[in-house]
Amino acid sequence: MFDRYEGGEQAVLVHVNFADENDREDLDELGLLVSSAGVSTLAVVTTSRKTPDAKYYIGTGKAEEVAQTVQAEGADIVIFNHALSPSQERNLEAIFKCRVLDRTGLILDIFAQRARTHEGKLQVELAQLRHISTRLIRGWTHLERQKGGIGLRGPGETQLETDRRLLRARISHILGRLEKVSKQREQGRRSRKKAEVPTVSLVGYTNAGKSTLFNAVTDSEVYAADQLFATLDPTLRKIDIADVGETILADTVGFIRHLPHDLVAAFKATLTETREADLQLHVVDVADVRRADNMEQVAEVLQEIEADDVPQLLVFNKIDLLEDIEPHIERNDEGKPLSVWLSAQRNLGLDLLLQAISELLGLNMVEMTLDVPSSEGRLRAMLYQINGIMQESISETGSWVLGARISTIDHQKINKQLGYDIEKWRVEH
Repeated sequence: MFDRYEGGEQAVLVHVNFADENDREDLDELGLLVSSAGVSTLAVVTTSRKTPDAKYYIGTGKAEEVAQTVQAEGADIVIFNHALSPSQERNLEAIFKCRVLDRTGLILDIFAQRARTHEGKLQVELAQLRHISTRLIRGWTHLERQKGGIGLRGPGETQLETDRRLLRARISHILGRLEKVSKQREQGRRSRKKAEVPTVSLVGYTNAGKSTLFNAVTDSEVYAADQLFATLDPTLRKIDIADVGETILADTVGFIRHLPHDLVAAFKATLTETREADLQLHVVDVADVRRADNMEQVAEVLQEIEADDVPQLLVFNKIDLLEDIEPHIERNDEGKPLSVWLSAQRNLGLDLLLQAISELLGLNMVEMTLDVPSSEGRLRAMLYQINGIMQESISETGSWVLGARISTIDHQKINKQLGYDIEKWRVEH
């Protein structure tokens, strides 16, 4: 469909240092993105500007310098560490005589490579189509308006308009299919809520070690690699938390600074797991020099997807890359866990993480002494089943005196199953 130069695996990277910090991107991160996409870097061209050039983004002189580098190095693609407008891409391709890809296009390409599930593939295609729809004109500037014919009399339709119409139809079709998947997910969430199973969601900057931690805690084999966006599709597993019981742990897509809006929109359904979790584990690569900035970027995305009001526990991962740091829990003045320092790769401090999750989810624990008549053996069995009985004795009347400690969730569950409030057997000591 596009009259474009064929892309390849050899790239020249272009990075601009802007005066305004909000417009700045990270050059090291571009290197990681490019290697994650499976592209090799031949050369890096950097420049400084106050504002982007309207025609070439980097200015005419610098554009000619990049063109010479492309020719000298034999590159077949130029990747910009910034978002380019469709006209800038078109102008740059004309001068470089090769394909130009901006930061958004690069991230979309990585997402397309990584998507494994039906839903993930649909979401990536949706984001790509929305991105392409603004860039359609490049392929059809040479075409004239189609002539009317039988059944086509009237003003006619340009090839560009035809493609836009086809794109709109495809986007509409994908949205319909995603709506179905979203309803299925919602059904699963509702049934978990009905069963009152708490959900813990892993969030964090891309490559912080979320999937490695997920695998270590759940004994799963989710794809984990030292590259950006190794995980795209949300994965759910059951884990057993002391004092809480069955809990769902969800692994989600990593965040990145200036995450393209098309992607945030496309992955909103996936990120619902994060938005509706009972607790977020914000995983941070503690050895990354940009960790403070990365944490800020995650906070921004959480705000964008309206998930910034969910209780959060910081998980400082990769302590094995630092000197003299032992696994430990940091607490506030009231003793509530604020952060856990661990290494998922080396299995260090995982017990502390589970302890902190237990404390935070089990904040609503109920302690009671129950005087249960022998006719209510079902209640006693239920309490034993969830390890809720701390001590037991027999009273003079032959009833069970049970010292119990259970979560408010289990309290509600038992009441529902028995059809009455177990508080009726409660005695004060």
